[in-house]
Amino acid sequence: MKAGVVDLAGDVLVVRVGGPLRAGHEMDFDMAKYLILIYGDAQRWDAMTAEDRKELEAGHASFSKAAGSRVLAGHELELAPMATTLRTDGVGGVTTTDGPFLEAKEAVGGYYLMEAADLDEVMGLAALLPEVHADHSGVEIRPIVDHG
Repeated sequence: MKAGVVDLAGDVLVVRVGGPLRAGHEMDFDMAKYLILIYGDAQRWDAMTAEDRKELEAGHASFSKAAGSRVLAGHELELAPMATTLRTDGVGGVTTTDGPFLEAKEAVGGYYLMEAADLDEVMGLAALLPEVHADHSGVEIRPIVDHG
């Protein structure tokens, strides 16, 4: 369903019609979406001990708890060598290659899709991610373009 507009003698009243909002998102239809891309040195991630991995997962659990329902999705990705790349062959076809689109020391290791009031809110939450504090990784925040 969509919102309806009623004209009351020159005053406009906008009424939201539809199902319930998600918990923690009362009257938040102005929330923007952001993608947090987590970058790091794939060799360092691959070489993590069980204790290192446990500490990393605990950091992500703390982030998820702080962000709550603002996290719409998020996943760890397989290491870059597991990627499959598609490109044009220049004559209307597609070429498939095993491996990442770009060869680089740092690779995308995961992401979070978030909803927040503004970039400052996302930056504050993203600063909690363990990759921001490691010497071989970091995060990039990109606003999602709303075509609606």
